Amino acid sequence: MGKGRSKGPLAESFLQLPGHSSTIQVIDTHTHLASTFETYYSKYRMDSKYQTVFDFIKGMYAGKHIEAVIDVWCEAPVRKLWKEFADSALREEDRKSKWGGLEYWFVMGVHPHEAKLYNDEVEADILEAMEHPRCVGWGEMGLDYHYDNSPRNIQQAVFSRQLKHAVRLNKPLTIHTREADVDTERILKELVPKEHPIHIHCFTDSPDFGQRLLDYFPNLCIGITGVVTFATNLDTPALIRRMSPPSVSPLRILLETDAPYMVPANIYTSLQDLPNSNDLKGRRLPLSHSAMIPWTADFVAGIVNGHWEGDENKVDSDWVLKVARDNARKVYSV
Repeated sequence: MGKGRSKGPLAESFLQLPGHSSTIQVIDTHTHLASTFETYYSKYRMDSKYQTVFDFIKGMYAGKHIEAVIDVWCEAPVRKLWKEFADSALREEDRKSKWGGLEYWFVMGVHPHEAKLYNDEVEADILEAMEHPRCVGWGEMGLDYHYDNSPRNIQQAVFSRQLKHAVRLNKPLTIHTREADVDTERILKELVPKEHPIHIHCFTDSPDFGQRLLDYFPNLCIGITGVVTFATNLDTPALIRRMSPPSVSPLRILLETDAPYMVPANIYTSLQDLPNSNDLKGRRLPLSHSAMIPWTADFVAGIVNGHWEGDENKVDSDWVLKVARDNARKVYSV
């Protein structure tokens, strides 16, 4: 008997998402737009509704209250595509015509996975990008001891080298850290002034580590992606509980997707209201995108509410989105 044929990806219409009750303006503080569109196009190819990244953004985000994104370029060597994206957002009329009114910003650095490829040429390209008017930070950079795709000593050296430049240029920091608590904390405290703005991207490490960073760096915020909704992730919710009222208010969090990765698990309940929802059984969306952030906010609100007594103090996704939006202004000045 032959093997059964794959059903292929879920219908593209599921990616359009149902409407969310919140109408608060959203900023996705960490997304990879080129990779997101490339993932989308690889799944749907010539049958795809959108043939360019600009059409994808305008179509997927229409009516979804996405105010701004911070696009992350973290490859080595640097992808030259960054300049096409950034230049296309220089003029307000281009942001309206090409980006559908979206405010496009970006950060650039080298991911710890690719630290072994960091060299003077890569650094020169990043330094050039730092001068662009749409560049708002350096990253993502840091340490990843989970995969160890680059040797740890090289990761540390490249992380330190990037931090020194970013601090010198007064650029906000976008930090990737995974299972590297001791070295990440040590290097940050050695090289970064206490008042410097820092975004710890997609935090999944120990709550104690996160709390130490929050206590030491007053302008540091914790990035929350859809991974907070995963049943296997206990650490991110635990840190949010530590930050939740009445202990500290407001939350020092940023909302992000890390698209095309980490679709919020709670979004599938809402997708049941769409046509052909029976197709969802046992299947998952092939990518995430910025319009999914309100579902992450829903989940965070549920965590925060676990610390309040009485319905009069309950928060909702609007509250979480407003807090995260204010924090994005403080960290990235967007």
